[in-house]
Amino acid sequence: MIAGQQAARSTGLRERKKRRTRDALLHTALDLFTTQGYEETTVDEIVDAVEVSQRTFFRYFASKEEAVFAIQEMVESRFLAELRQRPAEENPFEALRGAVLCAWNSIGEVIETIITVELHMRTYRMIESTPSLLAAHLRRSCHLENQVATLIARREGLDVDEDPRPRVAVAAFCGVLRVTGQLWGRGRDADVDSLRALTETYLDQLGPALAGDWRTGTRAVPGARDGGRPTAVGRRYPTTGQPTTCDR
Repeated sequence: MIAGQQAARSTGLRERKKRRTRDALLHTALDLFTTQGYEETTVDEIVDAVEVSQRTFFRYFASKEEAVFAIQEMVESRFLAELRQRPAEENPFEALRGAVLCAWNSIGEVIETIITVELHMRTYRMIESTPSLLAAHLRRSCHLENQVATLIARREGLDVDEDPRPRVAVAAFCGVLRVTGQLWGRGRDADVDSLRALTETYLDQLGPALAGDWRTGTRAVPGARDGGRPTAVGRRYPTTGQPTTCDR
């Protein structure tokens, strides 16, 4: 029993050491990238600052690019996990909105244990201003949109290759996320709460277009208006988003 406890403690210590090393490499890499330039920074400079070997760096990151997007990967993974567990009765927009807002609720503190939010903001600006990283960002965004559209189609019992609505809805949704990310990156409020609030405000503008229940078969009537709101056959869309419930 004692031997087992010692082995577990030893394993726990090794894992914590690995996590600290990875976090130190990530923080140092992002700080150097945003201070002196992504292309100008070498892996040697990163590992020298952390006092580890190149081999150690590549044990955690396949490339400099992977390090740049490590935090974004964490956020995207949490978003997908939240989307998979959204209540089945939610319509597509409610599920997407709830998933992204709950993801930011739960991931913000995790990010701040690795890097400052201010550094995360600087990293976003760097990605937007570095052609090679912007291209990688767009490729990643397309991949994420495909994953999300497939999940939404599955939730609704649809074939994502036959019914265009999942891809259209997700494209609009992800477009809002890109816009809010850009606005946040250019702003001065370097905190997760401001990003979440900005995202929520902009997502609520999609409600009139995307908040209908697809399962009822109602569709928006192009050009139809009712008191300034888009209408649907047999249903009105809400003008604002509903409070988000995070299931824990």
